[in-house]
Amino acid sequence: FTPSGALAAICNHSKIRDSRISRSATDFDPDLATMVSTRTRTLYTLISFASTDAFVGSLHRCGRGGSLSNVDVGSTSDPYPTSDEFQRRLLEAQLDNRSSIEDNGSGVNGDDEPTANAAPIDIQAVQNSLLRVCAGTDRGQCAKAEQHDEMSRMVSKLEGVAPMSDDPVSSIPPSLAGTWELVYSNVQLFRSSPFFLAGRETCKTEDEAKQYAWFCDMHRAALAISTIGVVRQVISSSGKLVNEFEVKVGSIPFLSDFVPFLTYSGGLPVTVDGAIVSTADITPITSSEWELYMDTVEIKGSNVPFLRDLLDSGNIALKSRALSDLLEQNIDSYERPRPKLRTTYFDDSMRICRDKDDNVFVYARVSESEDPTNYEDVMADLGIGSLLENFNDSVAKIYL
Repeated sequence: FTPSGALAAICNHSKIRDSRISRSATDFDPDLATMVSTRTRTLYTLISFASTDAFVGSLHRCGRGGSLSNVDVGSTSDPYPTSDEFQRRLLEAQLDNRSSIEDNGSGVNGDDEPTANAAPIDIQAVQNSLLRVCAGTDRGQCAKAEQHDEMSRMVSKLEGVAPMSDDPVSSIPPSLAGTWELVYSNVQLFRSSPFFLAGRETCKTEDEAKQYAWFCDMHRAALAISTIGVVRQVISSSGKLVNEFEVKVGSIPFLSDFVPFLTYSGGLPVTVDGAIVSTADITPITSSEWELYMDTVEIKGSNVPFLRDLLDSGNIALKSRALSDLLEQNIDSYERPRPKLRTTYFDDSMRICRDKDDNVFVYARVSESEDPTNYEDVMADLGIGSLLENFNDSVAKIYL
């Protein structure tokens, strides 16, 4: 079956004795209507096949000195096969040619590389886009649903590029040690703390987990007057995780409550500052999964006079292990919470973690330091000292 024969077949199958058959003629002549339908369908089949890779590949082989034997739609003894057999032979030829293309290891466009292979993503570009959304939504706190969806897609891209190994390990990889700041979460930022991860671990049913998530949302709503500062994790190669959650609260929010003749309900630029610092021991299960064992919760760097000395003494720190001992001795069903934290992606500058509920926490590396923040230099004066100093420099300008 040569190219000229193919053209002849197309012409022969497309001949209709009357080129202008009206709708009324086909209505009165059923045989003519059947002939028109059959020949038209055959013509469309030929045209469709001529546009496929199989037919093009056959022409390529013919141009290299081969023949179009795979497209044998008829023989000399049967120059005009029926429409059904003709389509069957075309389909067989198409499948045969597609098989030969796949065997040769080339793509459907004749390229050396299969077109199905996805192009590698630009990791730096994805990270830059992710960080722009983080900055514009205050680490996800102000993000809308579509922005969370966008972040989820970018996180999935990064996780797909460099999947973490599930091989068991006995120590923390040195590349994960250091200081990391939380730049995005799809839940409340404080849920990255081992204290709240341990709280979630105590939930045994789905309903309890939903109630816990609702409690976390209400907890943040009740403290809406506060401003969340830096949230960081310090990971040491010795197996210690320190979570620092810095917060600032207006100390005199409503002046009208204290001065009745004032109608202005604003406050003074005086705040209560502090950091909620929780620590936990890390037990590596695999290179991508850690088990956390909650230890203590303390408030450090408070700027409240007198209270600062009491907090720094460590006497009122929450010692969760002692509390667990007490609960374990008195409640038979109580089990020490040991939450799991999975690292799904990390490189020199970014680390992505997920908790038990697949909530996302994205961290950016600040430094390689394994030392927690030193809050001893924070003045315990409610910030009044720096307020007066700035007032003098900007307004009074009285210098001795």
